Parts: sequence; C-alpha cells; structure tokens
Amino acid sequence: MSTTAAFAQVATTETPAPNQPAAQVPPGAIDPTPPDSAEPTTGSSDDIVVTGSRIVSNGFAAPTPTTVIGTAQIQGNAQPNVFTTIAQLPSLQGSSGSATNTFSTSSGQQGLSSLSLRGLGPIRTLTLLDGQRVVGAYYTGVTDVSQFPQLLIQRVDVVNGGASASYGSDAVGGVVNFITDTRFTGIKGNVQGGITTYGDNEQGLIQLAAGHSFLNNRLHVVASGEYAKEAGVGPGDFGLDLAGGRTWFTQTSLVNRNVVNDGSPQYLLLDNVQSTGFTKYGLITAGPLQGTAFDKNGQPFAFNYGSNGTPSRNAAGTVNGCYPGFCVGGDTSGNIDTGRSLQSAIQRVVGYGRIGYDFADDNEIYATINVAQVKTNNQPTNGANRPGLTLQCANPYLPASVRAACATAGITSFQYGTSNAILPNTKVFTDRRQYRYVVGAKGKVLIGGSKWTYDAYYERGINNIAVDVNNVLLTPHFNQAIQAVELNGAIVCASAVARANGCQPINIFGGAEPSASAKEYVSPAKGPLQRMRLTQDVVSVNFSGSPIDLWAGPLAVAFGGEYRKEYYTVRADAYGAGVSSISPNTADYPADPTLLAAGNNWYAGNYKNGNGAFDVKEAYAELDLPILNSETLGRANINGAARVTEYSTSGTAWTWKVGGTWDTPIQGLRLRAVTSRDVRAPNLSELFAAPVTTTLPNFLDPVRNVNVVAIQNAVGNPNLTPEIARNTSFGAVLSNPSWLPGFSVSFDYYKINIRDVVSSLGAGQIVDLCFRNILPETCSAYNLNNQDGPNFVNVQSFNLASIKTSGFDIEASYRWQRPLGLPGNFTVRGLATHIQEYITDTGLPGTIPSEGAGVNLGSTPKWKWLAVQTYDNDQFSLLVQERWFSDGTIGQQYVVCSPGTCPLSTPNEPTVDNRFMPGSFYIDIGGTYNFTKKVSGYFKVDNLFDKDPARSPFNANPALYDIVGRTYRVGVRFNF
Repeated sequence: MSTTAAFAQVATTETPAPNQPAAQVPPGAIDPTPPDSAEPTTGSSDDIVVTGSRIVSNGFAAPTPTTVIGTAQIQGNAQPNVFTTIAQLPSLQGSSGSATNTFSTSSGQQGLSSLSLRGLGPIRTLTLLDGQRVVGAYYTGVTDVSQFPQLLIQRVDVVNGGASASYGSDAVGGVVNFITDTRFTGIKGNVQGGITTYGDNEQGLIQLAAGHSFLNNRLHVVASGEYAKEAGVGPGDFGLDLAGGRTWFTQTSLVNRNVVNDGSPQYLLLDNVQSTGFTKYGLITAGPLQGTAFDKNGQPFAFNYGSNGTPSRNAAGTVNGCYPGFCVGGDTSGNIDTGRSLQSAIQRVVGYGRIGYDFADDNEIYATINVAQVKTNNQPTNGANRPGLTLQCANPYLPASVRAACATAGITSFQYGTSNAILPNTKVFTDRRQYRYVVGAKGKVLIGGSKWTYDAYYERGINNIAVDVNNVLLTPHFNQAIQAVELNGAIVCASAVARANGCQPINIFGGAEPSASAKEYVSPAKGPLQRMRLTQDVVSVNFSGSPIDLWAGPLAVAFGGEYRKEYYTVRADAYGAGVSSISPNTADYPADPTLLAAGNNWYAGNYKNGNGAFDVKEAYAELDLPILNSETLGRANINGAARVTEYSTSGTAWTWKVGGTWDTPIQGLRLRAVTSRDVRAPNLSELFAAPVTTTLPNFLDPVRNVNVVAIQNAVGNPNLTPEIARNTSFGAVLSNPSWLPGFSVSFDYYKINIRDVVSSLGAGQIVDLCFRNILPETCSAYNLNNQDGPNFVNVQSFNLASIKTSGFDIEASYRWQRPLGLPGNFTVRGLATHIQEYITDTGLPGTIPSEGAGVNLGSTPKWKWLAVQTYDNDQFSLLVQERWFSDGTIGQQYVVCSPGTCPLSTPNEPTVDNRFMPGSFYIDIGGTYNFTKKVSGYFKVDNLFDKDPARSPFNANPALYDIVGRTYRVGVRFNF
C-alpha cells in the first residue's frame, strides 16, 4: 500500500482502510487530488460535517477558510506528538509545547501541548475532539493535545476564523477539531524511535489500535493505546556551555545604560554579558572589598569583570568601565542561563475505547472513554542566584585573609552575591491525568418528509494535575544558614531560634559541598507542591436538516443547545500557601516559627489554594440559504448563525456570523466572505485565581497624601465580562481548473478586532486609575483607610486592553500524476501567512499601542510559510519540507540609532543600537518504503542542516526557533 508522505496539504482524500469509507474533503476546502484519482466513497451517508459550521448537508460550502490535515500528512511528518505537526502550520503562532515554558518554575504549564491560532494564545483557540469540548489541562482552560488518542486521528480541521456562533466561547482565533476514526476495522500500529545529532532527546513511541464490528455490523468496537517518551534536552553547565556540546549560546542581553539624553542609545544588545551581582562561587559586590571573588576551594581572588572594568568600591557597588549591573566578557563562569532545559522530558500514556451500537439504520448510540497520563520534567535554571546578600566579616567560614581585610577597611559586613552552585539544581515535575467519558446518540430521522441529523451527548471530563518542585531554597532557612558564628568551638547558625528548629550552617564562600543535613535544611526533600483538580460537564444537543426546497436548492438549518459547567480546586503546601486547614503543617511540612505563617517561604513555587466554578447555558441557530443556482451565473449561498449564551458570572452574551460563498461561472473558482461577532469568556484562573498575599510597607494613599502599610492581594476578578471580537475574512479558491488538473490555490484576507481584553494591573495603577477617575471600576478593589481591618489593594484583572490583527493566508498545491512517465505522483504544496499588523493596546493612560507583527522575540513574524514536495508510488515515497519565517526585531517600539544621532529615549519609544532578529529557514526530509502491502518502514530528519536559533536577549525563543537541533527518526507501521 502506498502512503503519500505529504504534509499540510489543505485537504486530502485518504486511501481507506479495509471496510472503511474514504475520508471526505469538506466543501470549501481545497482538494489537490484530481477527480479521476480519488478513491470511491462508500458508507451509508453522503453528508459531510464541516467543522466551521453546524450545518450537515451534502454540497454545503462554509464561508470560513478551513485547512484539513489528513492521516497521510500526519504520518509523513513522523512526529512523536501530532501536536507538533499541527503547530507547524503558518496560521498557528504562539502554541505551547515541550520546548516552551521550560524556563519557568511556578507557572504549572510546563509540557502543555496547546494550540494557538493567529498568535492570540491557546486561551483564544477552541480545541475539540470529534466536535466535542475537552476538559482543560490547567485552570486557564487550555487543552493538552498530548492526552488525545492520536493513532485513531482521521483528520484535523483547522478553522482559520471566529466560530463562536457555532461552537461557543474561546473560538476567537478559530477552532482546531481532531476527528477520530469511529468505525476503524482491523489492527494497526506504529513503532518509532528518534534521537538528536547531539545524542540527546531520545524518543520512543509505540501505538496500537484495533477495531471490529459484531452483530451484523451493528455493534462497533474500537480501542487504542499508546506509549511515548521523549527524554528531553537538559541543561548545560554554568557559564556558556549548553547540553550536548551545542555552541550557539552567547549570553546575549539587552543592557539598559540608564542614560536617555546624551545622544547615544539607551539600550545596547550585547553578547557575552555577565552580571556584576554574583559569580559561581561568590563575589563581594560593594564596599572596600568589592571585586573579591572565591574559587571552588574557597580561596579569594580578584574577579575579572570584563570590559576592563574595575570595582568602584563604593556602597552602590558600581563597576568602572561597565554598564549598570553588567560587564562584557571577563569571567562568565557564573552565568546561570545555560542551566535551563531546552526541551522538557515528556512521557505520554494514552488509552481510548469506543463502543457504538446501530439500533436502527443510520442511528447509533455510543460511549467513549479516554484515559491519559502525561508526565513532564524540566530544569528552569542552574543554581539559585542570590545577589544582594549581607554577610558578616566575623563569619567563621570566611578566609582569614578576607577577615583581616575587613578589619583593615574598618567594616563588619559586606554585600555578597552567589550563583549557589554548591546546591542541587531545581527540578519541576508535572503529572496530568485525564479521565474523559462521553455517552451519546447520533443519526438521522425522517420528519415531515425530510431527513434530520441529530447529535446529542453528555461529556464528563476530569483532569488531576500534580506539580512538584524539587531542590528549591526555603528562603528564610537559607538566610539563617548563611549567617554562621562560632560557638563553643563549633560553627553554628547565628540565630538561637533557628538553631533550636534545626538550622544547619552552610559555607557559601567557595565550592565546598554542604552536609546532607545542611542541604535538607535549606532545600528540603519535600519542596513546593500543587494539586489541582479540574472537572467539566457538558450536555449538548444539535439538529440539522433541509426542510424546504427553494428556487436555488434546499434551505439547510441547524439548531441546538448546550449546558456546560466547569469547576476547579487547588491546594498547595503550607510553606508556600500559608498554614491553613487546607494546607496544614504535616510531617513533610512541620511547624517552624522561623517561617512565615502566611506562606511565600520558597525561593520559587509559592503555589496557593483556591477554587471556583461557573456554568454556561447556550442556544444557537444556523441556516444556509441558497440564493443562486445557474449554469450561467454559478451557485451562491448565504450562511448565517446566532447564539445566545448565559454565563453564571457575567450574564448574557450574543454572538453571530453572516457570510456566503459563490461558485462562479469560471470553473473551479469560488469566492467566500464572512464576518462574525465572537467571544471569549473569562476562564477559571482569571475569575477565581488563588490569592497571593504580600505586604506593601510604604504605599501611597493619594487621597490623604500619606504612606501606609497595605496588604496586596493578587486575586481573581469574578466581575470580569467576556472579551468581544469582530472577525472578518474574505477570499477566493481556485480548485482543479480544467486547464491545470491537480492544481489548487486559495487566498484569504482576515481582520480581527478584540475589545475588553482581560489584562492585569499593578497595585499602584489600580489606585491611580480610581483616584484620577479614569477607571472607576478599580475603586472597589482597594481600601487604604480601613477602620475595620488592614488596608488592602486587590490586584486583579480587568477588561481594559484591546488587540487588533490583520493579514492574509495563501495556500496552494499541485499534483502531477505519472511525472516524466514515471509511475506514481509528484506533489508540491505550500501554505503561507502574512501578518500585516498585530497591535496591542493596554488601555492605560500614558501608554501607546504596541506593534507585535514582526517581533521575532515573540511568536508573530510578518511572514511564515511551509512548503512540501513529495514523490510517491506503490513501493516508496520521498518528502522534502521547508519551514521559513521572515526577519524581525526584538521589539518594534525600539528606535535604532548610532552614538551622537539618537533622539530622546522615552518609555514608549526607547532608543537601541540594534533591534534586528533574523528569521530562519529549516529543511526536513523523509521517506517510506513498503515492505508489503500491510507493512512499511519510514524515516524522517528534521532540521537537516542543524540550523542554530538566533541570538536572543532571553536565552532563545522556542516559540519560533528550533533550539534542539537536527533530529533523526525511524519507524515501522503496519495495518492488517
């Protein structure tokens, strides 16, 4: 059996498995396969479900552009996670994955595989499984594609446009719908292995699926299971060395000169930058002994600052010849950024089962179960750098020569900074376990002489998320342990209270490894933890039919309703969240008077307790009105939909869409346009975020013009309202013209405006916006003259910001059958997205909108395209794939200038010497060989020329660049 190893064609007609109907191309999508080569379609229905609409009708053409990825494309890309295949599409920007969020300790989102359309973020992209919602994998509501049954995926529909009227909240950027093969018959499997050219990120994938029909083909049973493991790419050593011998890291930083009126750039983009605040084994950073560093053996030496820098030895700790806080070159051995994992290790175990019974022709009841566990781990940084420490000259661990120098200088203490290389590096472990159950019925019934399609289901989804962080400093314990004194001939902690509660001193002058008991005291075996439970209940009923035949064809209608409830609860440890009935002191987190009872004791990972819930009631109606059916003028239709939604938190919201298509008299040419009003409702995190409390010791009350002590509570805002979007697109499709069979091309322009975007404010901004009567709704968020309790400011999110983006998509393909007389097919395909603008307005006074298009430090380059060339015949196939995005900047707000020519640098338009950030071009190759009609082998090489990522002020940008390097994969597939 020949497998077309092509990727990302806009639509495909798949070769069916035994006893299976071929996958059908939704009308309105491009089909690059010439009609005479398509497989015959079998099965009981000619109706085609188009993800961009709820209409189910033969010949219906949705006006919203839809890209369809079929089984051949997924197989040809040979990824251990189908998420990567979909995320490579140009219209998807800013998707997360195992190479993102690896620099974070506290986010809880490491390893999430969540898709983002139009750069609007995963929270504004609705991801569905068989047209049904999936419980979130974090309380932001985003789903994890890693938990889906991937071997049974028949196709993936990517709707590039708003679809809230059809599917509800979150479909602002669009919809990604994973369609599974519910009638698969036989046994198929896939075994794959992979490794990078650097000998890491070892990969293994085992997938198996089976399906059979019983009771005269009325009872259908399908099951699949898969195990996948990617070892990830770990950290490098301190300094500039990356894992596996990678050499691209240059410690690039955007250095602020803190000078704005001397004619030179305020910011400089510099390589080989080092901090003046710490070194690997310790550095005195201010005062008479500034510049004294310590080697691994604890011996002092004069630190090499680079930039020919010399210590000023003043109280401020400035370094002559260097920039504020940074020097260039010199001793960079203490830099910590190379200690970040380049890709999280990830392990997936997924099980899926479906049983369906045809109780009548074209009518089925069914039940599915999807159980999945996804575990990840990463290292967010080397050490735990602590600049700004104050240490005593009498510390007995301090070398005698330095103590003598203290005496000579007449000081008793000094400022100190260290990378803490003597302590184990922090590791973050996540464990997400999904349990998803669906029961439903679907089919057709005859009503009033016409057939109606119905689909009703109940879904119960549960996701249990565990986050554990190991080797994290317990900050108060660390602060106590480094303050050592000599008592009765022994070195002990200076604080008697700390000693009574188990304090063990540590020596941070040099590289002497602390004792096991000392490490346990400053970095306990039981670190921060977070235990979250998410539940989702959905009841949905949908009907579609064509009750009336009109002058140009049947009127197609769809209508239905949905009820959804989402709930979350989260608990954390007593040291991070604070001691409470939810997080009590235990044997793992014993009571300790040296710690803050209110929490926030960890260096990172201070998770909090919380819970919240909301429910949604919705009803919608959609119709497709044919208005033209003429051999002379062609065919045209108008498609419209409206949905009313009642949110328990924010009331009623309306969404709608109206559009149409016109199959012109020119063969194969279709015009389409649609405009819609879409919404994204605030998620559980934004509404009911677990509170984080800190103290503001000198906070200004502008009414009384006095400084007060206030409590800052970072909390959710249950008064948030939905974000409102206006989505417009129009374009043209030319498919299979008679003058060039096998050729298809489409062009679509889009424009999205989102208002009332949920955005966060700081404490000072909240008070100021109320005081100046700019945003009166912030006035209820604080009380700085509270007679009944402490003064407080609730730091919340508000519906303030706006986003405006526009651009266009181009998709084209051509299939040449029997090229140059050779057996088989040669196919060329390409997809491109151009972002004309991506403007974010914070809505705050004193700020100006920022342009994100072309910012390669983010995820929205101006141009991004994907091209694929394949040749296939009955024996083998070959693939070449190119991925490219255009040059950009580190930020469009920066004004580039040279010394002596720079204008005044402002917060909105700062000056910089260089803002350029190049694009990148990657080539992948692959192929298959059919050993038999049932068994084939394959290979894939990603990033064939091992292209390094661009220099970046923040290590590297995995959202755009390949930071792992060349990767090899081989595997075997079978289908019996």
